[in-house]
Amino acid sequence: MNKYSIPTLPLEVDLETKKVLKKVAEARASLAELKGVHATVPNVGILLNTLALQEAKDSSAVENIITTHDELFRAELNMNLVKNIAAKEVQRYSLALKKGFELVQKDKLITNGHILEIHGVLEQNDAGYRKVPGTDLKNDKTKEVVYTPPQTANEIIALMRNLVEYINDDTLDDLDHLVKMAVIHHQFESIHPFYDGNGRLGRIINILYLISKDLLDFPTLYLSRYIIQNKAEYYRLLQDVRDNGNWEDWVLYILEAIISVAKQSTELIKAIKTEMMRYKSIIRQKYPKIYSQDLLNNIFKHPYTKIEFLEEDLAVTRQTSSKYLETISKDENKLLEKIKIGRDNYYINVGLMQLFSQYDYKL
Repeated sequence: MNKYSIPTLPLEVDLETKKVLKKVAEARASLAELKGVHATVPNVGILLNTLALQEAKDSSAVENIITTHDELFRAELNMNLVKNIAAKEVQRYSLALKKGFELVQKDKLITNGHILEIHGVLEQNDAGYRKVPGTDLKNDKTKEVVYTPPQTANEIIALMRNLVEYINDDTLDDLDHLVKMAVIHHQFESIHPFYDGNGRLGRIINILYLISKDLLDFPTLYLSRYIIQNKAEYYRLLQDVRDNGNWEDWVLYILEAIISVAKQSTELIKAIKTEMMRYKSIIRQKYPKIYSQDLLNNIFKHPYTKIEFLEEDLAVTRQTSSKYLETISKDENKLLEKIKIGRDNYYINVGLMQLFSQYDYKL
């Protein structure tokens, strides 16, 4: 095992080779299409809720934290409904992603304070950056140490300050933002600043970086999905940079991930929009007295919805909310499925859940 000395940024390496620049153009086109399709969805909450949960599920799966959509959406309704620890961890990832999105939206910056705050939500503690030495990264199967990150608190803090400056100051180099994202991700994972949650937080930072540079409006790019499909290669290339300085293959891997996942995300958002139009046509035609765009938005904003959600979103009485959901759940087209958990009734968006299942199948 070679000892990797983490460089300060910017790197003194020519990263924008012909292969990389060709792939950058393709990645930017895929991202532009994804950003464009965002505008076709009538309510931002639909993207923030349903798609952030999908990313949370996939990112956690990279760390072998496995849960189902069913458990995950129940957790969104009420954490007390879920006994599965994995589902609770995935839900915390979703909350951390939303917190990060909220912070970055304000000033388009990613600060050390932001990173610590997001990590606090993710891990439900305020341990902060590592202070005690002894952290090693090991091969899951052989338990052999493959990499030892910085051990002292002072070194970790100095490297994180440098990384955050590099993230926010575009005058430090003129690399394309997508190439910079590959550098930022590798640097963060190599610093490994926290005792736990580094992989998941690193993937959150990827999304937030694209938003901070106006390449995305909402957190809808699931790089985690690509990493699951190519997990061994991800870890091999991370280490290949440390051992052999092979930046080109690492950058190409990240760019290919952007292309692949942006296309899948675009496809999913278009499918959600199509499904919304189907629901809209049925409800407006058969139940014109209860139809409204707000009602439709609510049904798609919460894959599992309940009377209280409808009350709040539509500003209607509990009785009216119950009537709306009961009416739709009894429709022969099986738009909503009513289930009872404890004393409460919940209404599952059948079409949306089927879309998520189909999307999962592509893994």
